[in-house]
Amino acid sequence: MILKIAWRNIWRNPVRSWILIVALVMGMYAGVFSTTFMYGWMMQRLKAGIETETGHIQIHKPGFNMAEDIQSYFDGVNSLIQSIEKTDSVQSVSSRIVISAMAATTEKAVGVQVLGINPYRDSLVVDVAKKVTEGSWFRGVKRNPVVLGEKLAKKLHLKLGSKMILRFQDSHGEISGGAFRVTGIFKTNNTGYDETHLFVKDNDLQRLTLLPDDIAHEVVIRCIDPTVVNKVKEKLVLLAKGLEVESWKEISPELGYLTETMNAYMYVFILIILFALGFGIVNTMLMAVMERFHELGMLIAVGMKRQQVFLMIVYETLILSLFGGLMGILLGIGTTQYTSHTGINLSVWTEGLSEMGYASIIYPMYHIQMIVSVVFMVMLTGILASLYPAYKALKLNPAEALQSI
Repeated sequence: MILKIAWRNIWRNPVRSWILIVALVMGMYAGVFSTTFMYGWMMQRLKAGIETETGHIQIHKPGFNMAEDIQSYFDGVNSLIQSIEKTDSVQSVSSRIVISAMAATTEKAVGVQVLGINPYRDSLVVDVAKKVTEGSWFRGVKRNPVVLGEKLAKKLHLKLGSKMILRFQDSHGEISGGAFRVTGIFKTNNTGYDETHLFVKDNDLQRLTLLPDDIAHEVVIRCIDPTVVNKVKEKLVLLAKGLEVESWKEISPELGYLTETMNAYMYVFILIILFALGFGIVNTMLMAVMERFHELGMLIAVGMKRQQVFLMIVYETLILSLFGGLMGILLGIGTTQYTSHTGINLSVWTEGLSEMGYASIIYPMYHIQMIVSVVFMVMLTGILASLYPAYKALKLNPAEALQSI
């Protein structure tokens, strides 16, 4: 009965009720869509960072990332790879030779990181091969092919078929090098990566650096699913005794930081919106209570319990909050669903975004846990916002209220 009365009271002043509902719809729509936009944006960066740059897990000799010394390799790589491939939840594995070098043409020279890889195996671990925009992934050049980023190619004025010289220190400490010919140019979302990394065949690099067989500076692992990375890492620690096993969060802390701050950002943003809307709800409901002092006093005078009056005001506030809040949430989800297929084009800022590793086409996305949390927060806001107006109604003096006409 109290709920039915509360529903009728809401529509006694439809203009005021609709103004509050529209404010709630707009606020929750903005909150939900902006958070799904940011969530999709961050997840794209996270996915690109893992699938293009780091892989899920890497294995190194202890201290390799700090020193990047050509001597920081480990042996027995083939048997280690065979053992890793038999591990549950591992999708693919690839070994790499990683050295620092000077890339030079007749016009310019820059420092780069050279990755000596097995082209087939590496294409199963990271997706750089899918990012090749010109030429091919190690096809068409028989001797010393190289695949490099578009930004690096522009800096060195290189095109397909162009020759470049790589200078580096070999395993004996002598300056060595070789001539390489460009067989492919790739472009990722991260121009910083494109500018500093290039790929050559591991046997070519091994021959020029005089490194022994069956060695690697790093082994990169791709798991069947990102959620099993920690479990796989625990198993690999036992397999790769004496070596350093790191997940993508440890390899690239800035990517790990994204996951830690992403949820916090979304909830803080929603809370700010709800906090602002809460004041509007309190103001509207307090006005409704003040206008109905005489009526509320009469209800109490004829026998309605004060607790029922309190509940009636709470129900009115909660109905308005849920009605407007849920409409805004549903509109936000609908917009997210639509734009998750079409994308939001920010290509006008492509250059700046790519410098930071972000895509210029954003696909918003959401997860159910976030939506359930937002619904709960809307309900909590409605309840909290109703307390003060309901308290004012609870403390109402019937005698004074009846004389308030």
